[in-house]
Amino acid sequence: MWVGNIEIHINSSDWYKHGHHKDKSYNNIVLHVVYNHDIDNKDTLLSKIPTLEIRNLFNNKLYYKYQDYLISKNTIPCQNDIGKTSSILLMSWLNRLLVERLEHKTKEMLHYHIYFHKHWQDTLYFFISKNFGFKKNSTGFEMLAKSLPYKILSKHRGQIFQLEALLFGQAGLLKNNYSDIYPQKLYKEYSFLRKKYNLTPIKQTLWKFSKLRPPNFPTIRIAQFAQLINKSESLWELMIKSKKVNTIKDALQVTASDYWDNHYTFDKKTSLKKKNLGDSCIENIIINTISPIIFLYGKQTSGTSLCEKSIELLSILKPENNHIISTWERANIKPQNASDTQALIELKKNYCVPKRCLQCSIGNALLKGV
Repeated sequence: MWVGNIEIHINSSDWYKHGHHKDKSYNNIVLHVVYNHDIDNKDTLLSKIPTLEIRNLFNNKLYYKYQDYLISKNTIPCQNDIGKTSSILLMSWLNRLLVERLEHKTKEMLHYHIYFHKHWQDTLYFFISKNFGFKKNSTGFEMLAKSLPYKILSKHRGQIFQLEALLFGQAGLLKNNYSDIYPQKLYKEYSFLRKKYNLTPIKQTLWKFSKLRPPNFPTIRIAQFAQLINKSESLWELMIKSKKVNTIKDALQVTASDYWDNHYTFDKKTSLKKKNLGDSCIENIIINTISPIIFLYGKQTSGTSLCEKSIELLSILKPENNHIISTWERANIKPQNASDTQALIELKKNYCVPKRCLQCSIGNALLKGV
């Protein structure tokens, strides 16, 4: 029986190039595995190192196929071959990737859960707030949530005007020279509440309006968020106890207050239109906040059924539509629901982009010709 380490090189002469013959820590090498055995090796004791040359011990087609994947300029390295994958293997791998996706998402959530002294309602508030900014204004909403604790907002639940004053004021979007009466009153109310709670607003420059459709303006999102806080007394319990995705959807269904029916920004009147939070936005929040936080809560409380519930929520929602999913569809991979799309996003980001084909079940199968 030989006990020790195995050293791997392309050429056995690399042993000398790397100076291992002068390093005593390499005296416990029991096998030197090389592609090309071009010279015998010895350690510092001048003992000959057993060498295994693998150049003729594997299928060269597999090697060259792998090289093709590594140098491929396609977003999905195996996109020309992936159609050969069996449906059973694909389904099994996507199920595993979905769990990986949820685990990656919950790492950040766990960090903030500890930051919020393990208060689940505060953690939920922070991540729903961040989600309300979607991609363009997620930083603004994140900073807003950090600057305005949930416990302050909860004191004013049932008073939508005060909630709007707090949120718009903390967002740095209120000033004292508005023409419309409503923002004038908001400014006055915020001035009082700011002193009461010793608040410091975030910078107005954090908010982005350019290249956004007016319904996605941060002003509209903040007004909708105020409505959600206004009705969210039992939002956490509802998320955990509810067994139907429609119940959760209903809880997230909000409409901005009447002022916003004919405004997208303060002082600029527009045509009449109710500012509802759309279905796609609600599903985005369920996918990126509700499902992961339920998954995390299940893991933290050993609640297997809750972890399963978080996955079930995704399986009920329709597939997402974005550039990553479009890439998979061009490769003839057709997701059936949001759990599939989340798994495919995980696959592309953490396997295809870094070319981890050997760690991918699909890549392994295709390389082996299975």
